[in-house]
Amino acid sequence: MSVKRIKGVIFDMDGTVVDVPYDWKRIKQELQTQGEPILSHIQSLREPERSKKWAILERFEEEATAQATLKEGMEKFLAFLKKKRIKTALVTNNSRKNLEFLLNKFRLSFDLLLSREAGLWKPSGAPFLFVLKNLGIRNTECCVIGDSHFDVKAAESAGIKRIFVLTQKMERQFSTGIEIVSTVKELEDKISNIL
Repeated sequence: MSVKRIKGVIFDMDGTVVDVPYDWKRIKQELQTQGEPILSHIQSLREPERSKKWAILERFEEEATAQATLKEGMEKFLAFLKKKRIKTALVTNNSRKNLEFLLNKFRLSFDLLLSREAGLWKPSGAPFLFVLKNLGIRNTECCVIGDSHFDVKAAESAGIKRIFVLTQKMERQFSTGIEIVSTVKELEDKISNIL
Protein backbone atom coordinates (compact mmCIF):
# COMPACT_ATOMS: atom_id res chain seq x y z
CA MET A 1 0.00 0.00 0.00
CA SER A 2 1.54 3.31 -1.06
CA VAL A 3 1.73 5.94 1.66
CA LYS A 4 0.16 9.24 0.72
CA ARG A 5 0.19 12.62 2.35
CA ILE A 6 -2.28 13.01 5.19
CA LYS A 7 -5.69 14.54 4.42
CA GLY A 8 -7.47 13.45 7.59
CA VAL A 9 -6.85 12.74 11.26
CA ILE A 10 -9.05 10.56 13.48
CA PHE A 11 -8.81 11.35 17.19
CA ASP A 12 -9.81 9.31 20.21
CA MET A 13 -11.35 11.47 22.96
CA ASP A 14 -10.66 10.27 26.53
CA GLY A 15 -6.94 10.15 27.25
CA THR A 16 -6.11 11.72 23.89
CA VAL A 17 -7.88 15.05 23.36
CA VAL A 18 -8.68 15.31 27.06
CA ASP A 19 -7.20 13.83 30.22
CA VAL A 20 -9.90 12.08 32.23
CA PRO A 21 -9.44 10.29 35.59
CA TYR A 22 -10.93 6.87 34.77
CA ASP A 23 -10.26 3.94 37.08
CA TRP A 24 -10.89 1.26 34.45
CA LYS A 25 -9.95 -1.60 36.76
CA ARG A 26 -12.59 -0.55 39.29
CA ILE A 27 -15.22 0.05 36.59
CA LYS A 28 -14.64 -3.40 35.06
CA GLN A 29 -14.83 -5.02 38.49
CA GLU A 30 -18.10 -3.30 39.33
CA LEU A 31 -19.57 -4.22 35.93
CA GLN A 32 -18.17 -7.78 36.17
CA THR A 33 -17.07 -7.74 32.52
CA GLN A 34 -15.06 -11.02 32.83
CA GLY A 35 -12.35 -9.58 30.56
CA GLU A 36 -14.79 -8.67 27.77
CA PRO A 37 -14.82 -5.11 26.33
CA ILE A 38 -17.25 -3.06 28.45
CA LEU A 39 -19.74 -2.06 25.73
CA SER A 40 -19.89 -5.56 24.21
CA HIS A 41 -20.42 -7.02 27.67
CA ILE A 42 -23.30 -4.68 28.52
CA GLN A 43 -24.99 -5.15 25.13
CA SER A 44 -24.88 -8.94 25.53
CA LEU A 45 -26.91 -8.81 28.76
CA ARG A 46 -30.65 -9.26 29.16
CA GLU A 47 -32.94 -6.78 30.84
CA PRO A 48 -33.11 -5.58 33.57
CA GLU A 49 -29.40 -6.29 34.09
CA ARG A 50 -28.41 -4.46 30.91
CA SER A 51 -30.08 -1.19 31.96
CA LYS A 52 -28.66 -1.49 35.46
CA LYS A 53 -25.11 -1.82 34.13
CA TRP A 54 -25.57 1.01 31.60
CA ALA A 55 -26.55 3.22 34.56
CA ILE A 56 -23.40 2.19 36.48
CA LEU A 57 -21.17 2.94 33.48
CA GLU A 58 -22.86 6.28 32.82
CA ARG A 59 -22.37 7.32 36.46
CA PHE A 60 -18.64 6.60 36.26
CA GLU A 61 -18.39 8.39 32.91
CA GLU A 62 -20.24 11.47 34.11
CA GLU A 63 -18.04 11.79 37.22
CA ALA A 64 -14.85 11.45 35.17
CA THR A 65 -16.04 13.79 32.39
CA ALA A 66 -16.79 16.52 34.93
CA GLN A 67 -13.10 16.41 35.95
CA ALA A 68 -11.66 16.35 32.42
CA THR A 69 -8.88 18.73 31.41
CA LEU A 70 -7.80 19.58 27.88
CA LYS A 71 -4.52 17.91 26.90
CA GLU A 72 -1.74 20.51 26.91
CA GLY A 73 -1.13 21.83 23.39
CA MET A 74 -4.28 20.25 21.92
CA GLU A 75 -6.07 23.53 21.13
CA LYS A 76 -3.03 24.79 19.20
CA PHE A 77 -2.64 21.45 17.38
CA LEU A 78 -6.28 21.40 16.26
CA ALA A 79 -5.96 25.02 15.04
CA PHE A 80 -2.83 23.98 13.10
CA LEU A 81 -4.70 21.13 11.37
CA LYS A 82 -7.62 23.44 10.52
CA LYS A 83 -5.24 26.01 9.02
CA LYS A 84 -3.70 23.25 6.87
CA ARG A 85 -7.22 22.18 5.79
CA ILE A 86 -6.85 18.71 7.24
CA LYS A 87 -10.18 17.00 7.99
CA THR A 88 -10.64 15.88 11.59
CA ALA A 89 -12.91 13.35 13.25
CA LEU A 90 -13.49 12.56 16.93
CA VAL A 91 -14.40 8.91 17.56
CA THR A 92 -15.24 7.80 21.09
CA ASN A 93 -16.82 4.82 22.83
CA ASN A 94 -18.18 7.38 25.29
CA SER A 95 -21.70 8.86 25.05
CA ARG A 96 -22.81 11.74 22.84
CA LYS A 97 -23.82 13.65 25.98
CA ASN A 98 -20.29 13.53 27.41
CA LEU A 99 -18.75 14.25 24.01
CA GLU A 100 -20.86 17.40 23.59
CA PHE A 101 -20.17 18.49 27.18
CA LEU A 102 -16.42 18.38 26.51
CA LEU A 103 -16.65 20.09 23.11
CA ASN A 104 -18.64 22.94 24.69
CA LYS A 105 -16.42 23.16 27.76
CA PHE A 106 -13.21 23.47 25.73
CA ARG A 107 -14.73 25.11 22.61
CA LEU A 108 -13.49 22.42 20.24
CA SER A 109 -14.81 21.49 16.81
CA PHE A 110 -14.25 18.55 14.46
CA ASP A 111 -15.53 17.82 10.96
CA LEU A 112 -17.18 14.60 12.13
CA LEU A 113 -18.23 13.28 15.54
CA LEU A 114 -18.94 9.65 16.35
CA SER A 115 -20.05 8.39 19.75
CA ARG A 116 -21.25 4.95 20.86
CA GLU A 117 -24.86 5.80 19.99
CA ALA A 118 -23.90 5.11 16.36
CA GLY A 119 -23.55 1.44 17.34
CA LEU A 120 -19.97 1.37 15.99
CA TRP A 121 -17.40 0.77 18.72
CA LYS A 122 -13.67 0.35 18.93
CA PRO A 123 -11.77 -2.02 18.83
CA SER A 124 -13.80 -2.81 15.67
CA GLY A 125 -12.55 -0.96 12.60
CA ALA A 126 -16.18 -0.06 11.69
CA PRO A 127 -16.19 3.45 13.26
CA PHE A 128 -13.00 4.39 11.38
CA LEU A 129 -14.33 2.99 8.08
CA PHE A 130 -17.47 5.10 8.64
CA VAL A 131 -15.28 8.20 9.10
CA LEU A 132 -13.21 7.50 5.95
CA LYS A 133 -16.36 7.09 3.87
CA ASN A 134 -18.07 10.19 5.26
CA LEU A 135 -15.01 12.44 5.01
CA GLY A 136 -14.22 11.13 1.53
CA ILE A 137 -10.65 10.05 2.29
CA ARG A 138 -8.74 6.79 1.84
CA ASN A 139 -7.11 4.82 4.64
CA THR A 140 -3.73 5.69 3.08
CA GLU A 141 -4.52 9.41 3.48
CA CYS A 142 -5.43 9.20 7.14
CA CYS A 143 -3.79 8.76 10.52
CA VAL A 144 -5.19 7.81 13.90
CA ILE A 145 -4.26 9.41 17.23
CA GLY A 146 -5.25 7.51 20.36
CA ASP A 147 -3.97 6.30 23.70
CA SER A 148 -4.99 2.65 23.91
CA HIS A 149 -4.87 -0.80 22.30
CA PHE A 150 -8.51 -0.26 21.24
CA ASP A 151 -7.45 2.67 19.03
CA VAL A 152 -4.58 0.66 17.55
CA LYS A 153 -6.75 -2.41 16.85
CA ALA A 154 -9.49 -0.29 15.26
CA ALA A 155 -6.98 1.50 13.03
CA GLU A 156 -5.31 -1.74 11.96
CA SER A 157 -8.71 -3.32 11.26
CA ALA A 158 -9.62 -0.33 9.04
CA GLY A 159 -6.31 -0.63 7.18
CA ILE A 160 -4.92 2.65 8.54
CA LYS A 161 -1.15 2.26 8.82
CA ARG A 162 -0.17 5.56 10.43
CA ILE A 163 -1.02 5.27 14.10
CA PHE A 164 0.18 7.57 16.86
CA VAL A 165 -0.21 6.60 20.51
CA LEU A 166 -0.16 9.56 22.88
CA THR A 167 1.03 8.23 26.23
CA GLN A 168 3.67 8.75 28.87
CA LYS A 169 3.46 5.11 29.98
CA MET A 170 6.36 3.95 27.85
CA GLU A 171 6.27 0.43 29.28
CA ARG A 172 3.15 -0.34 27.25
CA GLN A 173 3.74 -2.70 24.35
CA PHE A 174 2.31 -1.90 20.94
CA SER A 175 2.92 -3.58 17.60
CA THR A 176 5.78 -2.44 15.42
CA GLY A 177 5.19 0.60 13.26
CA ILE A 178 3.15 2.35 15.95
CA GLU A 179 4.65 5.73 16.82
CA ILE A 180 4.55 6.50 20.52
CA VAL A 181 4.64 10.19 21.47
CA SER A 182 4.56 11.64 24.96
CA THR A 183 3.38 15.21 24.23
CA VAL A 184 1.04 16.96 21.78
CA LYS A 185 3.99 19.14 20.69
CA GLU A 186 5.94 16.03 19.67
CA LEU A 187 2.84 14.77 17.88
CA GLU A 188 2.45 18.04 15.97
CA ASP A 189 6.09 17.92 14.85
CA LYS A 190 5.64 14.37 13.50
CA ILE A 191 2.31 15.07 11.78
CA SER A 192 3.62 18.25 10.12
CA ASN A 193 6.17 16.06 8.28
CA ILE A 194 3.45 14.02 6.56
CA LEU A 195 1.04 16.80 5.56
